[in-house]
Amino acid sequence: MDATSPSAIAADSCAIDTFARDHLPPRETWPDLIFALPELRYPRRLNCVTPFLDRWIAEGRGHALCLIGEHESLTYRQLFERVNRIANVLVNRLGLRPGNRVLLRSGNTPMMVATYLAVLKAGGVVVATMPLLRAREIAYPLNKARIAIALCDHRLAEEMEGARTHAPGLEQVAYWGGGGPDSLEALMAAESPAFTAADTAADDVCLIAFTSGTTGEPKGAMHFHRDLLAICDTYARHVVRAGPDDRFIGSAPFAFTFGLAIILFPMRVGGSAVVLERAGPEDLALAIGRERATICFTAPTAYRAILAKLTAYDLSSLRRCISAGESLSRATFEAWKAATGRTLLDGIGGTEMLHIYLASPEEEVRPGATGRPVPGYEARVVDEEGREVPPGTIGRLAVRGPTGCRYLADPRQGTYVVEGWNYPGDSYLMDEDGYFWYQARCDDMIVSSGYNISGPEVEAALLRHPDVLECGVVAAPDPERGTIPKAYVVRAPGATATAKALQDFVKAEIAPYKYPRAVEFVESLPKTASGKIQRYALRLRAAEAVAEATGESTPLAVSA
Repeated sequence: MDATSPSAIAADSCAIDTFARDHLPPRETWPDLIFALPELRYPRRLNCVTPFLDRWIAEGRGHALCLIGEHESLTYRQLFERVNRIANVLVNRLGLRPGNRVLLRSGNTPMMVATYLAVLKAGGVVVATMPLLRAREIAYPLNKARIAIALCDHRLAEEMEGARTHAPGLEQVAYWGGGGPDSLEALMAAESPAFTAADTAADDVCLIAFTSGTTGEPKGAMHFHRDLLAICDTYARHVVRAGPDDRFIGSAPFAFTFGLAIILFPMRVGGSAVVLERAGPEDLALAIGRERATICFTAPTAYRAILAKLTAYDLSSLRRCISAGESLSRATFEAWKAATGRTLLDGIGGTEMLHIYLASPEEEVRPGATGRPVPGYEARVVDEEGREVPPGTIGRLAVRGPTGCRYLADPRQGTYVVEGWNYPGDSYLMDEDGYFWYQARCDDMIVSSGYNISGPEVEAALLRHPDVLECGVVAAPDPERGTIPKAYVVRAPGATATAKALQDFVKAEIAPYKYPRAVEFVESLPKTASGKIQRYALRLRAAEAVAEATGESTPLAVSA
């Protein structure tokens, strides 16, 4: 039985620490896995760093430029040696054993890429976190995934050290960038630039990516070594169609699986990546011109912001512009095409699926549609009972392919995967030609400027303020960000807190990008007979308020 068999689970895993494998969901609750494409038939023994990095050294292309950072650039050979030194530090100095989880904390830098690959090469499991997370948020994956080792940029030390008080299992943190005898660089200097990749199985867990859960408690999506190759050999190969001369750039943090495209896609074909710590629309646009990037990944919000100042930028090097992270409107699509001559390639993916599964190559793009299933994936629209509905009917999206949802010890596995299909939580319509048209989110996730924000998580933060008696947080339409978190707040008796005071409080409690950008004080919240907040009613109220202010009709994506 090879690793492409849907029922294959490697009995010969190299993991000494079997926590990740032991906490995979029961096999019968996994989605059906499909490996119909010949390029997806990977060998049973596979460490993904070998084809991503070691291969290019073996083929004599170590001199080729791999990473272009804001303060340093690395060839494939330089990255190879750095990865090996870090892997040696992990094994020889920090005691890493195959299967151990390692927390990574950094912005997008060449060093972050090197630590990421080093953990994988040593047989560890990467758990990457957003740089803006607060100590309590960092502690959650530390405890959930039982992490004893962390590698961290020294500039993020305050919250990292704060997390220790909430995560007693964290034993060692190695910081880089700050100097000193205990720094990661000092440890690396004493280690060899040679390291043999751990003999991992193709279906050994190598990544646990934590979601922004709609219940406020993130879910850990577990992915295998073969999965990191599969997203390159499906979406990247058949839609992006990159080559060794391409230079990738993007805005998503590497802790988001969307951000993996910036690194893994070019490394799969021997190309290069521009790695930006600061990747706001202006930073991104300036870097495109400065570094002559050819393939850009970002959210519609960024494309709209760049359009507003287009004459200030040189985007002439771009040949592919990929949009994901939030719904791409037809107006944005057409405005970008008219102004740049480039077609925006829309797509939808997710942490549970690892990357994009609905999209179309440039010659097949239909404006306004997300696209069709990426080669290697299947998708359909179904009703509440899971029955496929006719074309032109709105229903729930179901998808399956070579990647899929496997939550870390989480009962919500049975909600996301039903009868072999993944249910990402989106409402769609499929037309007669098989194109999928986005309608709405089915849950309480707020997608703002490409960031996933859990409404209940923001509510929980607000409720920790003594002046808040009750609150509901939902997505409100916004012309710049797509949607924003809007809080409807019932004040406690005698409360005097202003909207700004509540916003500042949330910024201090959770990652600042999650704060409610609009706050409305109300006498009461709409509720069901059982006392639950009717968030759909709040979404409709928010949409109607925007529609009234702008003179537009209420958008389906919010009212559905």
